[in-house]
Amino acid sequence: MTTAPPAPRAKMRPADRVFSGSTMGAGILILVALAAVALFLIIQSIPALTADPSTLEGAPASFWAYVAPLAFGTVWAAAIALLIAFPVSIGIALFISHYAPRRIAQGLGYVIDLLAAVPSVVFGLWGIKVLAPALTPLYEWLTGNLGWLPFFAGDASATGRTVLTVAVVLAVMIIPIITALTREIFLQTPTLHQEAAVALGATRLEMIQMAVLPFGRAGIISASMLGLGRALGETMVVAMVLSPAIVINFVLTGSSNPSTIAGNIALKFPDSYGVGVNTLIATGLILFVITLVINSVARYIINRRKAFSGAN
Repeated sequence: MTTAPPAPRAKMRPADRVFSGSTMGAGILILVALAAVALFLIIQSIPALTADPSTLEGAPASFWAYVAPLAFGTVWAAAIALLIAFPVSIGIALFISHYAPRRIAQGLGYVIDLLAAVPSVVFGLWGIKVLAPALTPLYEWLTGNLGWLPFFAGDASATGRTVLTVAVVLAVMIIPIITALTREIFLQTPTLHQEAAVALGATRLEMIQMAVLPFGRAGIISASMLGLGRALGETMVVAMVLSPAIVINFVLTGSSNPSTIAGNIALKFPDSYGVGVNTLIATGLILFVITLVINSVARYIINRRKAFSGAN
């Protein structure tokens, strides 16, 4: 029995070789940079992980007792921000892509893109000078009327500089990111899918539920994780707005608020020396691991729930 000869391969032109090599080099460069950052963090963290806990700030029982409140505050503030930003972003994206007239949608899209370019220090100043004083009466109302809930127990902060204020500012910062990405995904929904839903008698809302949202599910998750990553690593807003403490506290309106890893590094690094610097770098390693785990979980969910395209 004879085997079929292998199919001839097209000869690559010099330009194709250069382009293929450059793209492969770019991909390898990303992996090398990521590995270099991870290696630097690990090497610089070893002195803090092996040091006497009494030499650490606050003399905790161990390094993990020191970093646990910071890790909690990082995830807690970012999760609240994503909880606030996600429905607003999806609503804005759907309004731009399926409801607004073309001129209004185009102008609103420009505003969203411009908002994403605003520096974080500007958001921090807005949070201190405008948002925190404006939210103080709301915090007093929440503690007075909903104080039986653990999130609003105790006395309200007199300054308004709470973890909820930080979460609102972070939500405003990540809304443009999630909105811009999901808007483009919704606009790529195959027209045949939308027309088929309408032909079956679906209203516009039902068409969005049956065709647009299922098609963009993977992209929505990706956009949300990108916004969550921005919230996890945000430094200036947390350092400027929050009145931090090394505590694990679920209260959103009180004056005792958990700090974040990024905010703690920004506040403590200029005055640190010796093992204190290694301790801050070790907390940065924890933030690196948290971000890596969250993005890995998001990638796993996306791979399990890939949306099909109109070409399938």
